[in-house]
Amino acid sequence: MLTDILIEDERWSVLGLGALAETAARATLVHLSLDPSAFEIAVLACDDERIATLNTEFRGKPSATNVLSWPSDDRASEIEGTAPDKPLLPMEAELGDIAISYDTCARESGAAGKTLHDHTVHLIVHGTLHLLGFDHIRDLDATLMEETEVAILGTLGIESPY
Repeated sequence: MLTDILIEDERWSVLGLGALAETAARATLVHLSLDPSAFEIAVLACDDERIATLNTEFRGKPSATNVLSWPSDDRASEIEGTAPDKPLLPMEAELGDIAISYDTCARESGAAGKTLHDHTVHLIVHGTLHLLGFDHIRDLDATLMEETEVAILGTLGIESPY
């Protein structure tokens, strides 16, 4: 298994987050020509209270958010709009950690008229891309990340969230 899921909020179990996260993370790695069997990602399935604590602790933002990512290494490209470096095996097999909040995801999917399933898959793809060095702070990096997300989601039969 590529993903190791820790479920703190049982509502994620009902949605089948384990299978969704595995599918989304695998699709992301395959799209980037990486072998999913060579990597590991830890996923924390939590609620708004827990993710707000993490967001405060690690980003200084005292509020809930949908997804957080902690890459095991800085893989970001120095050149804006270009793909990050691929992880080096075997030493970079552990890509990092993702936390995802049920409350925020459910609220956002409802407000956007999307299914919770599709929104969750999108956020796991998004989080996995962050682990791989993609980001959306600079404009050209954001464009690259969004285009990559849309392409991956398309392979999974999910429409563009943008």
